[in-house]
Amino acid sequence: MHMVTNFLIKEGEKPTSPAARERVGKFSGALGIALNTLLAAGKIAVGALFGMISVLADGMNNLTDCGSNVVSVIGFKMSGKPADKEHPFGHQRAETISALVIALIVLVVAVELAAQSVEKIISPTESEFSYWLVAVLAVSVAVKLFMFFLNRSLAKAVDSEALKATAADSISDAIATAAVLLSLLISQWTEFNLDGYMGAAVAVFIAFTGGSILKETVSRLLGKAPDADVVKKIEQKILSFEGVRGLHDLTVHSYGQNKLYATAHVEVDSRMPIMDAHDLADAIEKDFAADTDIALTVHIDPLVFDDPKVNRYREEAERIVGNIDGRFRMHDFRVVGGTAHSNLVFDVAVPFDCALSEAEILARIKDGVSLLGENLDAVVTVERQNLE
Repeated sequence: MHMVTNFLIKEGEKPTSPAARERVGKFSGALGIALNTLLAAGKIAVGALFGMISVLADGMNNLTDCGSNVVSVIGFKMSGKPADKEHPFGHQRAETISALVIALIVLVVAVELAAQSVEKIISPTESEFSYWLVAVLAVSVAVKLFMFFLNRSLAKAVDSEALKATAADSISDAIATAAVLLSLLISQWTEFNLDGYMGAAVAVFIAFTGGSILKETVSRLLGKAPDADVVKKIEQKILSFEGVRGLHDLTVHSYGQNKLYATAHVEVDSRMPIMDAHDLADAIEKDFAADTDIALTVHIDPLVFDDPKVNRYREEAERIVGNIDGRFRMHDFRVVGGTAHSNLVFDVAVPFDCALSEAEILARIKDGVSLLGENLDAVVTVERQNLE
């Protein structure tokens, strides 16, 4: 499989580049159309000839796979288009949409197969055994296994959701066809017709595969949280710059595979000159643009780090927040003094699964701050975030 990958991706070319992804996607789609057309023709012919509903249905499944391959090719073609006036963030989500269409096609096939199988169980008909059936099904299993390993390898190389969906569909087809072949042999040896029952089992399996693909693609279109590894790498890269004291409110948006946009609030010493802070933000953004596929926008937050009183209040506030839930994160801390009292102003990030309400969190923080004395009050903003 590596030979195919090396042939499609030119030497020195970035595998995740739009050109490489489009080339790989078109190759996978064209090969899939050719192989699935041959498999569909063979299965539909022998299935109709020998009265095997499960083989006929399996052939129809391969025919719909051709449609899936066409959708995949169109998706890769569209996703490779550059950004334009109507789509300033590019067209890479077209690939995810193509994976969604593939999932829907798979589910439709499952429903049709289930209906035909139930009809065969209720009104069984005689099926004629033939070694032509065995040969066609055996070849189909081998071809589908080849397509699975090929598409899985290509999907890893270019990080493609559409190719992952195609690979999952291929292994499902291989298992489904193997099950049909097994039922055919068992029926021949035992004289018990398993055709309808095996067709129903295959339909359930195909539906499960389609549902899994559908769930993943819909999640991505709705705005799935970024991988923890991606977030960690972004944080580590930002913190590696001299002058950065911390960061918070890191938000990552995906507009397709390898098309990420991120924003981050970067904490610096309040004594840093404004032009130096601006240059630091520019340096971080340019470094990400040059070394990664992430378009990063940096917001500078100047904080006081050299005032013993502010540092003591910060430590007390962190202790209070940590005692409520160790997962909470405090940021943007500052002290606003007044004639009668001083306000400790800060934000608290809490995980989405925290059972406490915003009012309960605020009440606990205010109670903790009031116990410090010194005429202190807390002005707190609670934000629910993905803190994994």
